[in-house]
Amino acid sequence: MKKKKKEKKVLKFFKHIIVIVIIGIIAFSAYEINKGYYMYKQAIEQTSIKEKVKEIKQKENYTKLDEVPKIYINAILAVEDHRYYEHKGIDVISITRAILRDIKELKLIEGGSTITQQLAKNAYFTQEKKLERKIAEIFMANELEENLSKDEILELYLNTSYFGNGYYSVKEASRGYFNKEPIEMDEYESIMLAGIPNAPSVYAPTKNPELAKQRQKQVARAMVKYGYLTQEEVDKILKSRD
Repeated sequence: MKKKKKEKKVLKFFKHIIVIVIIGIIAFSAYEINKGYYMYKQAIEQTSIKEKVKEIKQKENYTKLDEVPKIYINAILAVEDHRYYEHKGIDVISITRAILRDIKELKLIEGGSTITQQLAKNAYFTQEKKLERKIAEIFMANELEENLSKDEILELYLNTSYFGNGYYSVKEASRGYFNKEPIEMDEYESIMLAGIPNAPSVYAPTKNPELAKQRQKQVARAMVKYGYLTQEEVDKILKSRD
């Protein structure tokens, strides 16, 4: 009898602990969401979407979508956001997967961001990995989707991504790495360039050619996985420089 009472007390204690933890998580989440929303509001009030688009398009080497090979666009979509034309700026599946990974690792790992979210980060926020910035990024992504078309967002993303070596557009990167205009890039170069923004200091082909090739293979595998290329086509492309 005493044993059962003791077990009930222990169970009750743990129930209380769980309730406290849940309340703490909710309170923390509300606090971070509020901070993120405030960060977003500050950014959008300082520079509207219209003003930001104008600012980006005034860049000397601004690159339009029709100035890059189709395979380059496909490579970007495959490796960065294969549901890009299906979602409204937020990919719930990818975010859920990223959150579960963060919980497992007990730290904030960059992941789950759509192309729209990455544009929001590149155009408005810092690269600092903070929860409030991620939340602000989500609010801004929604704002971008409401004001711009998918093709406009994708084009702006290509012109705000960093490619290493001081290159901040596809045109700068293709000229710098391959001495070519973007539209002149071949399949091999297009797939390689698509993988660089993930970690420019690591994958820049002029600094780490072998790591750049490894990343290129990751991009190629994604293209096969999502139906942009067949394995035979990828094998032929990658072997073209052997």
